[in-house]
Amino acid sequence: MEHREGFFQGVRNAQIYYQAWLPEGECKAILLIVHGLAEHSGRYMNVVNHFVPLGYAVYGLDHIGHGKSEGTRVYVQRFSDYTDTLKIYFDMVRGWHSNQPIFLVGHSMGGLIGAIYLLEHQHELAGAVLSGPLVQMAGDISPVVVFMGKLLSALAPKAGLMALVAQGISRDPAVVQAYVNDPLVYTGKITARLAGELVATTQRLAAEAARITLPLLIVQGSEDKLVDPVGAQVLYDKISSPDKTLKIYEGFYHEVFNEPERAQVLGDVATWLEKHR
Repeated sequence: MEHREGFFQGVRNAQIYYQAWLPEGECKAILLIVHGLAEHSGRYMNVVNHFVPLGYAVYGLDHIGHGKSEGTRVYVQRFSDYTDTLKIYFDMVRGWHSNQPIFLVGHSMGGLIGAIYLLEHQHELAGAVLSGPLVQMAGDISPVVVFMGKLLSALAPKAGLMALVAQGISRDPAVVQAYVNDPLVYTGKITARLAGELVATTQRLAAEAARITLPLLIVQGSEDKLVDPVGAQVLYDKISSPDKTLKIYEGFYHEVFNEPERAQVLGDVATWLEKHR
């Protein structure tokens, strides 16, 4: 396979890193990876290694404040900075591949970014796959915590609130160790502004999800500790897509593409894609 990489100018003049993996033969469809919180596009090699030999081209970008892209780490002024940058990148990919169908593949916060992106741009896509989408926060968040988060978002937007628990990403110890040792993964605390934007955006998605009508596959681990796994069912129930599928994997943690049984998940996604391209 061929690997390409580079930078483009995103919102707020930030230099945004992107990369692509292309099949040696004919490209039959495009997968556009939208990664999750605190990680980067390079963590999707299981997806790349499964789909590129099948004739798919895989494209990914590092969100502003993530990976090799510019910006304060895990900080965003507005959630739309993510979706607006994604639109810039999508248009670049469409320019390179004018005739192939494009599928969005969003994981975790990337699933939330992807779902919000669909509200405005779903007509440009052939379908979407959302993995462990951040639809509902894990655990019970009290109104006091929500209030304090909003207050800090306004008064001290770059203050750190909480960090992700690495052990929650996968049941595979090697995946967890690689995550912890990855210099491009941010292991510090999430900024107050981003936390506030995430809460507000999940509320927006809950109110507007019925506007999503394109073919959609949701894959979710039942033992997800980083997002509430119930959110996948909630999203599935709310969207209006006549062609929608929800797959719950019993016992799986947050990153279903990085679980020991990842071949099962990737195979299910491949079967779905073949029916929709």
